[in-house]
Amino acid sequence: MIEQQPNLKRTVRSFVRREGRMTGAQKRALQDLWSTFGIGDDLSFDGKVIFGDQRPLTLEIGFGDGQVLIGMAKQNPGVGFLGIDPHRPGVGRLLHELAREDILNVRVMIGDAGEIVPRAISEHTLERILVFFPDPWPKKRHHKRRLLNDVFLGVLANRLKQNGTLHVATDWIEYAQEILDAVDRAPLLQNAAGQGNFSPRPDWRPLTKYERRGLNLGHRVFDILAHRT
Repeated sequence: MIEQQPNLKRTVRSFVRREGRMTGAQKRALQDLWSTFGIGDDLSFDGKVIFGDQRPLTLEIGFGDGQVLIGMAKQNPGVGFLGIDPHRPGVGRLLHELAREDILNVRVMIGDAGEIVPRAISEHTLERILVFFPDPWPKKRHHKRRLLNDVFLGVLANRLKQNGTLHVATDWIEYAQEILDAVDRAPLLQNAAGQGNFSPRPDWRPLTKYERRGLNLGHRVFDILAHRT
């Protein structure tokens, strides 16, 4: 059963829709493949109904071009993956690749995860939640748009099964510290590296294009792992 939390409705979105032009292939993918891989943001994500079994479920928030999601799905065919992203060109690219490579263990929602997760994801459903390189909104007046705050981390913790894992990575040091502090305050999350500590980068975590961009700029990358108590 999905928890009713009317007080958690976001009034400020964590993204601005800057989609640019969509390619013909992306448009066709959204039109032709949505019925196979897409889930409307007004529907609940029921893993058993979608995949036909009780397989472990992983949510990736903000999958960008989808390459990380595709790589993980190919390496873990027994896991069900859900990706949420607001940008339609990236979604179209992902749908095209899922069909081309015949990857059947991924489903997609389009929109703001801050709005979708409380409404569409049931409590105690997910084994893992991945948030790799969320928009840091570096200007102070835009900090209210940051997705990962105390309230939303509480929502994410409620969607994890016991001992489930939340994994965040960012190359923005001030945002990393803000997230780390919020994780340490969250009553249902336990920092895997101990309170106040960042985690080493796990070998399995794919390198994203945003991470490469940050590394090329000389940024340090911070991983935050926490377990649902």
